[in-house]
Amino acid sequence: MADLQKIHDAIVKGDAKTATAKVDEALSEGRDPLDIVNNYMIPAMDEVGRRFEANEYFVPELLIAGRAMKLSLEKIKPRLASQGVEPKGRVVIGTVKGDLHDIGKNLVGSLLEGGGFEVTDLGVDVSPENFAKAAQEKNASIVALSALLTTTMPSMRTTIEALRSAGLRDQVKVMIGGAAVTQDFAKEIGADGYSDNAAGAVKLARQLVEA
Repeated sequence: MADLQKIHDAIVKGDAKTATAKVDEALSEGRDPLDIVNNYMIPAMDEVGRRFEANEYFVPELLIAGRAMKLSLEKIKPRLASQGVEPKGRVVIGTVKGDLHDIGKNLVGSLLEGGGFEVTDLGVDVSPENFAKAAQEKNASIVALSALLTTTMPSMRTTIEALRSAGLRDQVKVMIGGAAVTQDFAKEIGADGYSDNAAGAVKLARQLVEA
């Protein structure tokens, strides 16, 4: 019988080959996919986040762990869908209009997916209107905005205004992040939350959907 703890350990180490092989083995034995995700895979990414915050892991370790998680999830998603399992929340994420930076945004998206969220990544240079359109089409619970440049930060405010104009602001939470962004700026533009790192963004997203 598959040792599910090995899935957890492989994801923490960023060993995608072992993680996906063990997931395949567990599924072939008829193990509960939701049990695998909730009790082994998500805790693995939580441990990765803890190590990052403790300066035991750095961005490269986050990236390879996120990749192991993503590939493992791709094995399990069809089973979860067939069981009608709902994600913890639906996130629309992107880098705001005028900004082409995506490393931080990609990392946050990967960890959110690893944390049990359904993530729609709109890419970079995303207009406020496209954020609002995607939030409506995807029935998003969270819109996550990234900006690296101070010159593109005003697009975050404009995007929140676009969500309000589309009648969506009461239905979605807005979280923001990026090198230039601060907690004070988040309050100023009316965002619901701010995180200065990817691991913190997952915690914030959980808080927002539970609120």
